[in-house]
Amino acid sequence: MSEIDEKSRELIKTRILNNMQNIKSFPQFVLETMRKLNDPESNAADVAQSLSRDEGLVLRILKLANSVAYGVSRNISNIAEAITLLGYKSVSNIILAATVYSAMDKGLTGYALDRGELWRHSLMVAYTSRHLAGITGKVSTEDAYVGGLLHDIGKVILNDYVRFGYGIIVKMVEEKHIPFTDAETQVLGFDHAAIGELLVEKWSMPDSYKVPIAYHHKPNDLPEDKKQYQPLLDVVTVANTICLMLGIGLGADGLQAYMFPEPIERLGITNFDSLLSEMIDFAGSVASDMGDMAGL
Repeated sequence: MSEIDEKSRELIKTRILNNMQNIKSFPQFVLETMRKLNDPESNAADVAQSLSRDEGLVLRILKLANSVAYGVSRNISNIAEAITLLGYKSVSNIILAATVYSAMDKGLTGYALDRGELWRHSLMVAYTSRHLAGITGKVSTEDAYVGGLLHDIGKVILNDYVRFGYGIIVKMVEEKHIPFTDAETQVLGFDHAAIGELLVEKWSMPDSYKVPIAYHHKPNDLPEDKKQYQPLLDVVTVANTICLMLGIGLGADGLQAYMFPEPIERLGITNFDSLLSEMIDFAGSVASDMGDMAGL
């Protein structure tokens, strides 16, 4: 396959942007519930009323509230009580994960990912990001979880176009010794990180979540006006690379996984080998959570 000419590249960019317009936003009840979760004037009963429109989410939240992990010794059957017990941030993350699950659970042949691999990778990065946030104390654990969960969401949109130009992209990576994302941009006009940023912007999500999506492959290039999000970006970047090093959701672009030393230094991580070994223990939790989500 020869190089794509400029006219074809511009046509691809136009189609990608047009297809972005066809991507559905979150269901109305999800947006309404998320707004209530972020409204200081709302209470658990308000959130429960909105959330009650989705039985699957209600059951998942009740299950989590009754889990041993939260030390609950009695049965919780009231959704408002469960929301209070778990906290708004945790409930918000459960809703978000359930909402993006169906999109991420597909096979992405453009990235050489079998069905479920993107979801497994994203969930593992979310868990790892939350763990790193906890041990470093640099960023909110819940913000780290969301950043990790969504960091590769752009692959869902760009998959078909990467599949179309796969031969060219791989050839560029091999011959020019450039990152997969750079080859994506040269061939398609966008990489999956840029498309992911546009997608969460369409979903009206906070700016903080755009940063780890847009910059997780270039953590040292964060603009000055976004420097307040550097710790969040560093956490997600390190978590993503750890998961790729462990072979979780490796795909076509993960074979060149590179651990930037700067994020590790900024986070104050001094024993990386120990951390890497510790992350292996998270695999069981991720597998369990994947099964729970598939039942929604």
